[in-house]
Amino acid sequence: MSTAAAGAAAEAPVLFEERVAANGTRIGIATLNAPRTLNGFSLPMAYLLQQQLTRWAQDDQVAMVVLQGAGEKAFCAGGDLHSLYQAMRAYTAAGHTDIRQNSYAAEFFAVEYRLDHAIHHYPKPLLCWGHGIVMGGGLGLMSGASHRVVSERSRLAFPEISVGLFPDVGGSWLLNQVPGRAGLFLALTAAPLTAGDAIYAGLADLHIAEQRRSAVFEALLQVAWGTAAADNHTRLDHLLQSFASDAPTGPLLANAALLDTLCQGDDLETIVERIAALQTDDPWLQGAQKAQAAGSPGAARLAFELHRRAATGTLADAYRMEYIAGLHCAAHGDFAEGIRALLIDKDRTPRWNPPHLAEADAAWAEAFFLSPWPADQHPLADLGTTTAQRIPA
Repeated sequence: MSTAAAGAAAEAPVLFEERVAANGTRIGIATLNAPRTLNGFSLPMAYLLQQQLTRWAQDDQVAMVVLQGAGEKAFCAGGDLHSLYQAMRAYTAAGHTDIRQNSYAAEFFAVEYRLDHAIHHYPKPLLCWGHGIVMGGGLGLMSGASHRVVSERSRLAFPEISVGLFPDVGGSWLLNQVPGRAGLFLALTAAPLTAGDAIYAGLADLHIAEQRRSAVFEALLQVAWGTAAADNHTRLDHLLQSFASDAPTGPLLANAALLDTLCQGDDLETIVERIAALQTDDPWLQGAQKAQAAGSPGAARLAFELHRRAATGTLADAYRMEYIAGLHCAAHGDFAEGIRALLIDKDRTPRWNPPHLAEADAAWAEAFFLSPWPADQHPLADLGTTTAQRIPA
């Protein structure tokens, strides 16, 4: 390969390689390759991953797949908000009123959600190494992997309320799987999770020290992988367990009973008032309070409504709801303003509309669930209708 070609390959949004294991079978490795943006998840990344994961799924010689992020700081810190912001600005400037006319947002969410759904149903073992920051879109990628590893450096969160959005990428369904009422607390406060809490919340499976990552990868090459996916799942289970260690208890589990009390009931305003009134010296709870108070009231309402509606549906149903609500947020919600304040002007003083939760009531939120498509023509209508059957580690 020429120097120029090697340089171009190194700049690719996702790097792909295959390594040969002990008996000649292969392991596919996909590396998100945008460390300067903490591997912010972009549309080119989504297309590349979608295509390569499909190829590996169909290749009988590929026994398993690894998904990781480049750099030391993050697996993936979330979606490519800059591109979404430019698309939202263009939509508004053109005077559009139909959410389908934001073609970039419509494409981005559709491709991202399809990829996430495919990972949940991937036919081969898929190991995701969730080191460092794993937020938003990063959790969408990681959540469906059959084997999800976190380390002492891992910090997971759904921080969308801070940018005027709700936990998407299946977050409304995923957070319903968290024990008790803690999932709703996470949606409303963007509270971060340590490795131990990520495992407790069902968003990760195993804790392995970061310094052992290279040893794990070397061990993968020593396995005599077979052709039966179920057997390979078992082989990977045993290998990872041999490297795993206990993760310290995190603040989510330590405060589980309190969070259940704070978030009990069906009245969002009461829940938010309880969170705001909490008297505590716990830095984690204090940070959650501040994030909730500073976040978008409209986003809090949408997160609450989606959490409630997703409680009895399937993962595919959640993606379809989030898709419609996400496009409405990109058209007339707080999403653009949140990105502006955090990433564009960086003044950190968003002007939320509506400014108060009392104005962002359940009736206000109904507009965000109105679909311009009949149900059978929804862009994600063909996603599977059964609850994801992820094979746990």
